[in-house]
Order: sequence, then structure tokens, then C-alpha cells
Amino acid sequence: MLNKAPQVTKAIIPAAGLGTRFLPATKSIPKEMLTLVDSPIIFYVVEEAVLAGISDIVLIQGRGKAAIEDFFDVSYELEDKLAQRGELAVLDRLNRIKNMANIISIRQKQPLGLGHAVLCGKPIVGDEPFAVLLGDEVMVQKATEPSVTKLLVDNFCRTGLSSVAVMPVADEDVSKYGIANVEPMDSGVTNEFHIRSLIEKPKPTETQSRWALPGRYVFDTQIFEFLEKTKPGKNGEIQLTDAMAQMLLKCGMRAVAIESRRFDAGDPLGFIKANIEMALLHPELGSEVKAYLREIVTR
Repeated sequence: MLNKAPQVTKAIIPAAGLGTRFLPATKSIPKEMLTLVDSPIIFYVVEEAVLAGISDIVLIQGRGKAAIEDFFDVSYELEDKLAQRGELAVLDRLNRIKNMANIISIRQKQPLGLGHAVLCGKPIVGDEPFAVLLGDEVMVQKATEPSVTKLLVDNFCRTGLSSVAVMPVADEDVSKYGIANVEPMDSGVTNEFHIRSLIEKPKPTETQSRWALPGRYVFDTQIFEFLEKTKPGKNGEIQLTDAMAQMLLKCGMRAVAIESRRFDAGDPLGFIKANIEMALLHPELGSEVKAYLREIVTR
């Protein structure tokens, strides 16, 4: 019988990338601070973690990313001006943002891959389980549905096994992701799987699986042991998937199929799609945006 695992209260968000696909915009603005309607990408990622019961957010950042920390910090002059103008609704929103989580920043001094970025968080995470949310992956679910991270946290707490999100992808997209070879649970649960093997960005001919890893994980602290032993792989980087593959052999791992809509906001087309989705969901803009989209389609 599986032992119940401790509650997950920490999350690592790697956000050290250079954002080269968004140049020249990201020459002076972190990719994670590009806005989806009226909030930066990183806000939606942190919010997802908070909704899963996580209180400590460890940002793994590179040079020139101070704007992310500033966003979650106090802005005395702005807040005072809003208070004087009586713009209390906006002020309340800013207060909720700065108080939503404990933000801890760690510098990744060299871009040595996602696995290395996660390993940089070890001094803060210590021997506790933790979530990993990629800083440019945005998940959108119905208001009545739990977030992807919440699903993974619940699965980990119930089973004691590291749990990762998976989603189906087309053949032409296989080489963009880590791919999980999975098999159904004996219990007949349709959205949970045993993971049998993992491979980083294979060619479509190198695996029969089409279950991709879209950037949401909950790990037992043992993952650090395997990251420390993982040698650089593709592109000379320490791949998180390679460490996961070794951990899988020793400890086991679960996959949870997600139904949320997922957008790669670190890609220009994905960013545009995410903006449209967020605009349609916006309480003040949604109906006007929908009408405008219909107008464009009929041109």
C-alpha cells in the first residue's frame, strides 16, 4: 500500500531563458514579463502554483530578470498615487499580487539546461517535495476544474510517487518535447498512467508514444540525486528528462493526462493564441474581443 506523502508547499519556476524568439522585444524585457492582456506571463504561472496550495516560489533567473522580482514586490510610489486617486480596485489587485506567495530568487549563472535550472533550487527546496512549472507555459482550465499543478500535487500526496503532466501531440511535434511511454493503471482510471520510459526530444520514429511532457511536474526530493549524476546530453545541457528517466527506474513515476488548454507563450504563435484566449475570458473585454474576431473572420 502506498504511503501518503507530505504536502507540497514549494515550487521551482525556471525563468532564466534569453527569449531569443521574441527579439528585439526581449532585449530589455524578460520574456516572462510579456503581457497576456493585462498581466505578465509569469503571473499566470505563479497563480497556478498558489491555487495548488503552494506558498514558496523559487524563481531560477539569469541576468537582466530583475523586473520579475519587482512585479511581485511593493511599489510605494504607484500604490500611494492609486490610493490618492481613489483607484481602490486596482490597488487591491496589486496588493493581492505582492502577497500571493513568498518569492525567492536564485541566479542561474550559466545556461546549462532545464535540469541544471531545477538543481539550482536545491538550497531552498532542501529535502521537501516540490513542483516545477516552466515559466512560459500557460494552462487554461474551466473555472470549475482544478489546475494542472493541483492535479499533480493531489496525485503525489495520494501515491507518494513523483507525478508529471502529459498531453497527446501530433507526429510532427514529437521532437519538440520529452516523451513518456505509458501504460494504463490496473484500476481502470483513464487519466492516470504508469510511466515505463522517458526520452528527450526523440524523432517520431524513435518512439511509438505520443504522450508529451508540457512543463508541469511534482517531484520527490530524490530527483536532486539523479540531477547531480546526470551528464550533459543534447545541446550540451543537463536535461531534466534524462534525470527523470533514471529516477523512474529506481522509484517509479506517475503520469496524469491533462484536459486544460496549454499554450507555449514562449513561442510567438503560442503567445498570440494565449493572448486571444485570455482576452476572451476577460470579464470586461471578452464580448468585444469575440465580436471583433467574428468581424475579422467575415472579411
